[in-house]
Amino acid sequence: MSSEKSGDTITVETAAATGPAALKWGFKCPLSDPNIQRDDVRKVWKECQEESFWYRALPLSLGSMAVTGGLIYKGIWSSSKRFGPFPKLAVAGILGYALGKASYVGTCQNKFQKLGVSVGPGFGPWPGPGRRSCNHVCEECKKTAHTAPAEEMKS
Repeated sequence: MSSEKSGDTITVETAAATGPAALKWGFKCPLSDPNIQRDDVRKVWKECQEESFWYRALPLSLGSMAVTGGLIYKGIWSSSKRFGPFPKLAVAGILGYALGKASYVGTCQNKFQKLGVSVGPGFGPWPGPGRRSCNHVCEECKKTAHTAPAEEMKS
């Protein structure tokens, strides 16, 4: 650990924050852990995308469109005078697709947990406001996060 004092700012560097996978909080991203292979994560992500499409999103989308088309054909729902049945069929297809994708999230989370990637709030590859770019948290990282000093401290 080294520290420098210049004016009112103290800069502290920890040994854990010097690696290429270091985050701005001063500890390494656990996905750089040799126990978790990036290829495995990519493989599971691709499987989740494909399986959610073929097993949930596409069947629900086609099913909801078929039910909507049947309701329009029977006269229970009326079709648009200008566009015909297409707007209602499109909305039914989009809603079925979205519900199918959303219904597969739990299965994908279980697959990632089997790899050792912790699933918590903010699960997913997209960092948002207040979220780290790496969601995997191991015991070593929990300890390091609490004991790592801030990179810059105002005095």
